[in-house]
Amino acid sequence: MSVRNSYIGQPIERTEDLRFLRGRGIYVADVNRPGQLYAVILRSSVAHGNIRSVDISRAMQLPGVRHVLVGADLGNAVPRIPLRLQPLPQLEPFHQPVLADGKVRYVGEPIAVVLAESAAAAEDALDAIAVDIESLPAVVDSAAAAKGDVLLMESVGSNLTLTLSGVRGDADTAFKTAPYVRRERFSVHRHSAVPMEPRGLLAEWDEVQGRLTVSGAAKVAFLNRRVLAKQMKLEQSAIRMVENDVGGGFGVRGEFYPEDFLIPFAARHAGQPVKWTEDRREHLMCMNHAREAECDVVIACTRDGTILGLRGHAYVDVGAYMRTNGAVGARNIAQFMSGPYRIANIDIDVALQLTNKTPVGTYRGPGRFETDFFRERFLDMVAVDLGLDRVEFRRRNLVSRQEMPYSIATITPFESKDEFDSGDYHATLDRCLQEFGWAEKSKLAGKLIDGRYHGLAIGCFIEGGAAGPKESARMVLEPDGTYSVYVGSSAIGQGLETSFAQIAADALEVPMDRIRGVKHGSTSYVSDGYGAYHSRSTVMGGSAVLDATNNFMATLRQAAGKRMGCAESNVTLDVDKVNGGGRSMALKEFAGLTAEGAFLNKKHTYSYGAHVAHITVDAKLGRIEIVDYVSSKCCLMLCKPTC
Repeated sequence: MSVRNSYIGQPIERTEDLRFLRGRGIYVADVNRPGQLYAVILRSSVAHGNIRSVDISRAMQLPGVRHVLVGADLGNAVPRIPLRLQPLPQLEPFHQPVLADGKVRYVGEPIAVVLAESAAAAEDALDAIAVDIESLPAVVDSAAAAKGDVLLMESVGSNLTLTLSGVRGDADTAFKTAPYVRRERFSVHRHSAVPMEPRGLLAEWDEVQGRLTVSGAAKVAFLNRRVLAKQMKLEQSAIRMVENDVGGGFGVRGEFYPEDFLIPFAARHAGQPVKWTEDRREHLMCMNHAREAECDVVIACTRDGTILGLRGHAYVDVGAYMRTNGAVGARNIAQFMSGPYRIANIDIDVALQLTNKTPVGTYRGPGRFETDFFRERFLDMVAVDLGLDRVEFRRRNLVSRQEMPYSIATITPFESKDEFDSGDYHATLDRCLQEFGWAEKSKLAGKLIDGRYHGLAIGCFIEGGAAGPKESARMVLEPDGTYSVYVGSSAIGQGLETSFAQIAADALEVPMDRIRGVKHGSTSYVSDGYGAYHSRSTVMGGSAVLDATNNFMATLRQAAGKRMGCAESNVTLDVDKVNGGGRSMALKEFAGLTAEGAFLNKKHTYSYGAHVAHITVDAKLGRIEIVDYVSSKCCLMLCKPTC
C-alpha cells in the first residue's frame, strides 16, 4: 500500500451536507407516482369512549373520494402493533390496534382512512364521516390510573400493565442501620420530539409480482418490514422498504405506527399507489410521547457522605397502549437510578400505568434523562443536609476505575443483568471542573449581581450505547474503480455517509474520494439490518463496514491471485492498481466484486461524564441566561459552547 490514511477522527466536512444546503435532499414528500391516491386519517377527538357507529356513506359520495377504510375492511381481526423491545407476553393485551377496535383510548387514535384523488378532497371527506362515540371518563394521570375507578382495558381489570424492579444487594438491611435517611418526591412532565420534517409514507403494490414497496422508512426499516410482512401475510422478501432523506428522528421517528400498516394496506386494497403526509397537528397528537414519570425515592447515607442504599417507587404514564418500545423508559429508570455512583444496595420498582394519552416510546436518552434529574437533584439536597460540598459528595461516591467492571441493578421480570465495563469517572469529573473553572465560579452561586441571581449546577451521568445484536454492510467495486458501501444502519441526521466513508477509506487505504457513496437503510441493500437507535449506528454499522472491507480485500486477493498466477498473500492494492506476482492490473478490471460483512454484539457499553452549568436569572422578568456550559464525556471529549 502506498497510501496511509487517518480519516477517522479528523475534522472532515460532511459529504451529505452539500445537497441539503442546496435544497437537493429527496424526502418522501418529494416522491410521487402516476395515479397515486392521497390518504387522510380520521382521528378520534374523544380521549375515551365506545364507538357506536361510523357512517361513511356521505363521504363516499363526495367528488374525488375513492375509498374509506374502517375496521371491518381489515378482516376478522384488526392487526395490533407489537413491542419491538422487551416484548413480554404479559404486555400483549395492551398492544394497540392499527384502527380503533370498538373503543377509542386517546385523542388522535385512528378510526378511518380516506383515499381520494387529492389531499384536499380527502380532507373534505373527513367532515362527512359521522362517528357516534359514547364518551367515557378519562384517566388523566398515574394516580387516577392506580385507583382503577375507570379502566382502559376492562377485560384485563387493571390499568397497571407491568411493574419492573431494579435490585442490587440488600436495601432493607442497609436502611435499618443507616445513620441518615431522607425521602423526596420528584416528577418529570411529558415531552415529545418535533422533527422539522413530518412523517410520510408512499406505498406501491404490484399485483402481478405480489410485491410491496414502501418509501419513507426510517430508523428501523428491517424490523418494521418484519412486522408489516406478518400483518399483511407476505414474505419479507416481497416487501421493499426505502429510506429517503430524513428531516430528524430523535428516537420517535421511524417506529412502527398505525400508519405503517394502514398506508401499505390501503395501496393493496385500492390497487393504486397511496401517499400520506402527516401534518403538525397530527404529529403532536400521535407521535410517541415520552418522559412522564414520578418518583418517590429514599436514600441512606453515613454521616461522612457514603451512600449506603437507594430505594423507591416510580410511576410511569405510558399512555393508552404499549407499542413498539414503550417499556424502555421505565426499564431504564429501574436500572439506572444509581447512575455512575457506587450504591451497593438498591431496590427500585417502576409501575407502568395506562392513561388516556398518546402512547409513549423513546426520546433522547429515555429513562436516563429522568433518573439523572431525580438523582442529581436529590444528591444536592442530601449534600446540604450533611454539610458536605456537593462536588466532594459526588466524587466520594463515584465508581472508581479499580472497581470496574461494576455490576448494576438487575431488572426483573426481564432478569436483565448488566455492568459498567470500564472507565475513569473521576477523571471526567475533574477535567470538567477544571475546564469550567469551578473553583472560582462556584463562589458566585446564589449571589445577586446587577439584578440577576447566579446559579451553578453539576451532574454526573452514564449513557449506554452500541446495542446489538447485529449490523450488516456490503462493499461493491464499481466500473470506474470507486467503491460503493451499503449498510443496514439508518441515517437520521448523524452524518453516517461521512463517517462510514472515513472508515471504509482508512480500511482500504485509499483516498476518501474513492468511496463513491454510502447507501443506507433500504432493505434491498443488504441481507439484514437493524437501524439507528441506542447510539449504535457508528459502532455497530461502522464495525460491519470494517468487516465488509476485510472480506472484500480477501475476495479481491483471491480473484487477483487466480488471474495473476500468484499466491493470495502476495496480492496488494495500490489505489488504482492490483499488484501480485510481479504483475499489475488496473483495479477497474475487477469491477463487480462484492463482499458482505457483519458485526455482532451482545454486550452493552457505557459512556460517562459530567456536565457543569452557570446561569443567571432575572427574577423580575423571569429571564434565564446560560453564561457557560461545559460537558466532559468518556475519553475526555469536551464541548464548550460560547454563550
